[in-house]
Amino acid sequence: MSAEKKLLVLARRDHAEAMRVAAGLTIFGHAVDLVFMDRPVEESAENAANAELLELSGIEPRTTVAAMAGELPLLDAAGLAAALAAADGVLSL
Repeated sequence: MSAEKKLLVLARRDHAEAMRVAAGLTIFGHAVDLVFMDRPVEESAENAANAELLELSGIEPRTTVAAMAGELPLLDAAGLAAALAAADGVLSL
């Protein structure tokens, strides 16, 4: 079995898919971080269900979207760069 990897999922184009992928990656024992980018996450039944998956998976998402700063920790350019540098692998969805 391979060692635990630190994976970073960047939710850029498809927030719903990024949430599903991030939650799924935890099944393999990887440490997964998720960063919402580009725009605020839409309020929908699908995204609400995916947010529950993230919670069950122990993933605490962050964001680069200033409009979401009241809901999630906000990453500036240096914070995002640090997250990218710390990751063993990055997925952009």
